[in-house]
Amino acid sequence: MTKRSHLFAGYALLERKWMRPFIIVIAACVLLILAAVINLVSSSSSVSSFAYTAAFSELNISIVDPDDIFAKQSPLSSGMPIPPRFAYLISGAKGHVNRMKRLLQAVYHPRNHYLLHLDLEASSKERAELVNFVKQFCAYKRDGNVHVVEKANLITYKGASMIANTLHGAAILLKYSKHWDWFINLSATDYPLVTQDDLLHVFSFLPKDINFIEHTSKLGWREFQRAKPMIIDPALFMDKKSDISWITQRRSVPTAFKMFLGSAWMILTRDFMEYCIAGWDNLPRTLLMYYANVISSPEGYFHTVLCNTREYRNTTVNHDLHYILWDNPPRQHPTTLTMEHFENMTASGAAFARKFRADDPVLDRIDKELLGRKKDYVVPGGWCLGTNLWGDPCAVAGDPNILRPGPGYKRLEALVARQLSQEMFRPRQCVVEEE
Repeated sequence: MTKRSHLFAGYALLERKWMRPFIIVIAACVLLILAAVINLVSSSSSVSSFAYTAAFSELNISIVDPDDIFAKQSPLSSGMPIPPRFAYLISGAKGHVNRMKRLLQAVYHPRNHYLLHLDLEASSKERAELVNFVKQFCAYKRDGNVHVVEKANLITYKGASMIANTLHGAAILLKYSKHWDWFINLSATDYPLVTQDDLLHVFSFLPKDINFIEHTSKLGWREFQRAKPMIIDPALFMDKKSDISWITQRRSVPTAFKMFLGSAWMILTRDFMEYCIAGWDNLPRTLLMYYANVISSPEGYFHTVLCNTREYRNTTVNHDLHYILWDNPPRQHPTTLTMEHFENMTASGAAFARKFRADDPVLDRIDKELLGRKKDYVVPGGWCLGTNLWGDPCAVAGDPNILRPGPGYKRLEALVARQLSQEMFRPRQCVVEEE
């Protein structure tokens, strides 16, 4: 009995010996954590974006939605703004499936949402191939952020069916998620010139209420070739593709609103896309009815809505961040880009370029020198942690909030900063020019 009591006394003594240092260690850890939190808050509040952010001192930066699973700061990127999210609409026509697959891999990032639309004219075999590819892609990447439009639309490039398809795609993306910031429309003949980490990094420092859209009110020759002629887009009411129909009667240039024209490729805010689809004002619907009979209406609808709406006309940046080479005077389609254009398109600082032939050698050069992309794989970014036996650089996925921008962000940053300068930004917003 005495031996056992001595044993218990030894245990108690031993317990008292380690309890005091244990409590001291716990207290020190708590103090270190509090110090780290205070330092994180102070460093985050003192972060300054690069120079062009000052141009937006009068605009409101959107507040992060706390329900967004990506709306958190990575411990490895403290002091940096939380990256935005893009919603991509990638449209392709008959024979474009392989182009769409390659483009998806070139612009993929787990933060973003992607919607693929294959024209109704495409065969059922093509559609099944695209759907199977997306299913395998999503199962492999496990992000569930890539979708295919189930009920496809018939599209006429020069007609209003392209506007309807864009609005349809935006509505689907809005239904899939409320957690994206900008809408980007691309065709299967487009290709990126910067990585998604580059693009996300640059846009991290921008207010989320600016719209990148090339526009002008100076119609010039387009008044007689675009504004006054009237057409009928058969894709709006037929199930087989055919050429647009011309109406012999011509109409006057509208006076109830000011027409604006520009590029059909743009980067628009989520708020503006919601306004176009379910806006409080009737202007988007009125203009949609008007542009139903305008030739090449995708090059005017969104531009006219933006510049005729008081809430949005001062949010425009007069550039679409695309490199597009036109003939003079411009034809219906831009110049097809090849290897001889590589240096100029790179130096432009643009995020995207168009248009390209399928599997043109210049695309391989873009993959190698600008994107760092291997064939049949996505572009590696900060979220990629490991490679598998087949050489996939993103076989092991990490934190999608971590960005690893490369040299491309500097080119894009220079272009955006130039567009947001005092000389280029406000003076070129929805300017009404006299003919």
